[in-house]
Amino acid sequence: MRQTKPSIAKSFQTEAPSAPPGLGCVLMASGNSSRFGSNKLLASFCGEPLICRILSATDTDSIRKRIVVTRSPEVAKLCRQKQVNVLLHAEPYRSDTVRLGLDAVGSEAGCLFCSCDQPLLTKESIEAMARAFFAQPAFIYRLSSQTVCGNPILFPKQFYSELRQLPAGKGGSCLIKKYPQQVRLVPAASIYELKDIDTPADLSLLEKEAELL
Repeated sequence: MRQTKPSIAKSFQTEAPSAPPGLGCVLMASGNSSRFGSNKLLASFCGEPLICRILSATDTDSIRKRIVVTRSPEVAKLCRQKQVNVLLHAEPYRSDTVRLGLDAVGSEAGCLFCSCDQPLLTKESIEAMARAFFAQPAFIYRLSSQTVCGNPILFPKQFYSELRQLPAGKGGSCLIKKYPQQVRLVPAASIYELKDIDTPADLSLLEKEAELL
């Protein structure tokens, strides 16, 4: 009897689905609050510490790695209680905060740098910045309202080297001045999203605005 060779089943390797793109996010919390008179990030805003507002706004699907960079042990303790990664340091300059934060989250294709004293910043605006970046990832994006430009600022990976070597005391805005043709603006829903808090009067004003939203 003629024997037939057993058929050999072909195996196909299917590629694992790639992870959705994500951003790094550095929360800049190393200021000294000199004009406020105390640590403004711990001041009460609408019933919670001010820094909790930015922790909530940056808790989005587009942000894959997030870290708070601070010189305040009290801020660091609060962030850990909220299960948010934090880096407590003693370096003196804003450029140090940028470098340390970027070293912690800089494996992503883009990194969002946020001030922690803009309590009316929304998740929707952050997600709008992320969508703009993922559509055209070669540009620097910053939040704006009409003719006012502000924070956050989102840098693509090709600027990481320069961000790590900023002059002492400088932030990423010096790269915006250096490469104006690379900057794209993302409109916020309200100009109040761009407002930050320097004094107790600023806090009171933005609390009133928050109550109207």
